[in-house]
Amino acid sequence: MKKKLLSIIMICAVFVWACPAWARNVTDSRGVQVRLPADIQRVATISDGFIAGVMTVLGVQEKLAAVGSTCIQRTFEYSYPTVKGGEYTYTNGMNPVLYLNPEIKDLPLIAKPGSPIYYETLVNIDPDLVIVRVGSCTLRRLADENVEKSVEMMESLGIPVVVIYGTNCYKTPDLSQITDEIRILGEVFNRPIQAKKLSDYLEAQTAFIKERTKDIRDSEKVNTLIFGLSPKARKAGGAGQVFGLDTMESYFIETIANAKNAYNEPGYFKKINTEQVLTLDPDVIVLCTAWGYHPPEELYEAPYYQNLSGLKAVKNRRVSALPWSPCNCSKRLEYPIDAMVIAKASYPERFRDIDLAQWLIDFYCNVYGVDAATAERLRSVQWMDWTLN
Repeated sequence: MKKKLLSIIMICAVFVWACPAWARNVTDSRGVQVRLPADIQRVATISDGFIAGVMTVLGVQEKLAAVGSTCIQRTFEYSYPTVKGGEYTYTNGMNPVLYLNPEIKDLPLIAKPGSPIYYETLVNIDPDLVIVRVGSCTLRRLADENVEKSVEMMESLGIPVVVIYGTNCYKTPDLSQITDEIRILGEVFNRPIQAKKLSDYLEAQTAFIKERTKDIRDSEKVNTLIFGLSPKARKAGGAGQVFGLDTMESYFIETIANAKNAYNEPGYFKKINTEQVLTLDPDVIVLCTAWGYHPPEELYEAPYYQNLSGLKAVKNRRVSALPWSPCNCSKRLEYPIDAMVIAKASYPERFRDIDLAQWLIDFYCNVYGVDAATAERLRSVQWMDWTLN
């Protein structure tokens, strides 16, 4: 009996010694089963902060070995002139994950928007795993041949690659897509319970908004426009950029807040001119990140927007702003903030009891597990302190 038991132990030991590198498989957004290393210590990511954000919540951010976006390593500053000769200046803006993990700014960069992946750097880093978010500004389009080749090239280097699909990879926007991304990352890092807790909380925030606005009749719905005051669009002869019915921004307006998208055509970051904006004449305007941060004061007071002063939303001072979100190609963990800002701007009476400044503090505390003082700083780096006024 003892000899038999010893033989079993020896066989198990040989098996473990022979196959020490692999632990389990995870099915990613492609439907591909990716074989993961047993001990994941060094992770390279290509996203605009979503993956690093989830890793921070799951408590595995120290495994970050490289990043694939300059937007999560930088701090930002923007200034805007006024017709009165003054200037509004915004400083120290950043992605929340950089504030929470300042060491990110010193990590190796393996990719950035508009450039090929730095494969030599990736090889030198020797990560245990690469996680790619298709739909990020670095690898933007799902059907892009370059994206497919980039993933294939990384896999050919012998590195396991987990691919998740961002919110702009689907024809029909749906927040369950973010939940699925979080679930996959929870499986990768063996934190499924923490991942579900995170996605349940995020879903609950938008469910609250949807419940509060569900009985608004069509005749009562306001026309809300997500408007990007892009300097690039202005240089090209436009007034800014808008989001059509096939975008997540429109999903927030129409499905979550139960308002109407003032721009009722398809289109993502679509450039429109001054005449088109005046024709739309929305009841509410919500400004988004678009080649820079854009507060309501820019639309009210910048000399280059005085030709839009006749808009209802401008005359009635019904212009609001979303958080500073550099490289906002796909929604990240802060997406409920966008939904709440849109809903409160569209129906202030229905959300009179929501103190947005405090709601933001609660949100950051609940998502990232930080104290109130840290949450206040997160509110500041996303340039949302206007909510204190």
